[in-house]
Amino acid sequence: MTHRYPIIYIRGFTMTEAERNKTVADPFCGFNYGSTLYRAAESKQQRADKFFFESPLVRLSTEYQYQPVYHNGDDIVDAGWQGKPDEDGNIIPGIPAASIIIYRYYDDDSTFLGDGNSRSISEYAAGLNALILRVKQLVLQYPCAEGSLMRDSDFRCYLVAYSMGGLIARAFLQSTEQSFHQAQQAVAKLFTYATPHNGIDILGMNVPGWLTAGQMNTFNRAKMRQYLNLQTLSPHFDHRVDLIPESALPADRIFCMIGTNRSDYEPLQGMLRNFVGHGSDGLVLIDNASLWGVKEDNMPVQVATAYAFRSHSGYFGIVNSEEAYQNLVRFLFGDVRVDVWADIHTVTLPPAIEPQAAKVSGLYQFEFRAAPKGKRWFLTRRASVEDSPACRSHAQLTATNHSDRQVYLSSLFLSRHGKVDQVTRDLCYSMTFSAKVPDYKIERKFWSDGHHEGADLFRDMAIITLTPPPRRDGIGDWTVKYGWSENPTEYQHTLNFHIANDRHELRLPFENSARPGIRGAIRMIVRPWS
Repeated sequence: MTHRYPIIYIRGFTMTEAERNKTVADPFCGFNYGSTLYRAAESKQQRADKFFFESPLVRLSTEYQYQPVYHNGDDIVDAGWQGKPDEDGNIIPGIPAASIIIYRYYDDDSTFLGDGNSRSISEYAAGLNALILRVKQLVLQYPCAEGSLMRDSDFRCYLVAYSMGGLIARAFLQSTEQSFHQAQQAVAKLFTYATPHNGIDILGMNVPGWLTAGQMNTFNRAKMRQYLNLQTLSPHFDHRVDLIPESALPADRIFCMIGTNRSDYEPLQGMLRNFVGHGSDGLVLIDNASLWGVKEDNMPVQVATAYAFRSHSGYFGIVNSEEAYQNLVRFLFGDVRVDVWADIHTVTLPPAIEPQAAKVSGLYQFEFRAAPKGKRWFLTRRASVEDSPACRSHAQLTATNHSDRQVYLSSLFLSRHGKVDQVTRDLCYSMTFSAKVPDYKIERKFWSDGHHEGADLFRDMAIITLTPPPRRDGIGDWTVKYGWSENPTEYQHTLNFHIANDRHELRLPFENSARPGIRGAIRMIVRPWS
């Protein structure tokens, strides 16, 4: 198995004193919450399916042998903490690399264990820096199976953050404090659930800076520019703050898990989800929940992103979901990464409006779902009725700017550990892609003649099968077979993975030659992972 580094979980925002106290009273701050419910259909009126997910904490313990670090009532940051005993009763120094550490930043903010006052993101970032250094100290003390110790230069950790926890992680990573450098260099990967990377918007307006009660202005973009050190960079990107410089953490080591189910977010008896609006998980807008890496020349880089029909929290929440957990462990420990794009070559109009093509506008929606073979859930799920499709305007798809016609759909991580069929080495998954017929407008007036709501320009399912080499590290020749449903082995290639940076592009053409129609290709960028 790939490296098992310590996982540091950073929980999300709580506004009131009572919520902070409730959080502090839980040893695992919500990472131990499971679920028995799965929303298979988009309508809340349809009965949910029964599906048992034990919790990220339990599954990481049972499937990957991760251990909590609490012992004799103490946390590793407590003065009296000591390691666990071996079978002879002798204390084992330090903690194993496969440990789960909860960053309990609200302890000092509660009335149970602190002064009851909430603190700033910058203070929480400083606490995360201290915690990583403490974890490093203890992991380097722990004797491996053969008695050797991990070298200082080999230590790494994973940051797994929910909601505001992702902003704490970014404030730490993007800090220019020299005292943070050692701990920053130790972060191998960052995974965020439902983090408002570009702030929170209510009724179409960003949370105001003057709303200081309970540190609510943490999600104000002007304030975020300050604690994320984006004062210089943000103006180049329309003052957005969902940006992380490559110098802080390379974009390919970041994953954003986005929720798309607003209807099951229940705080304030459901009023809050109405204030946030469609295209959200009930609290965070989909457009605000991902990140862009930024290179030194200010070139943006898409980070890995997946979508789940889960709400921000609750019984149908995103942290306590099988979909998010599967993306988490595949991102941390998986064998293959596949970044999926739709390259749109041409779109054609209905014959009746072709003479007025210069006056036509419309929004094209692209749906995408992907699931491993034999599973009841999706690694990613983007649908128009769930407000989560990728979108392009007619002007973008008919312009000469090639980048506008490249549509990012999602990133998939495949794992031999998660295979259904253990007899073969094959990793198999399906992808369903559809391009919807837009609501055409002529000079901004809806064209109703010939319009059929929900019709597809193109829709099909593709089957992709990758066969890895015998070596556990994945180095060698991989065989890939893929095609649309009528001929799932139409295309066959050998992919040579000899170093970690090897990557191959696979293209799966699609076309509807009717009018309206579309022509393009699904482009899959495949590379070894972990």
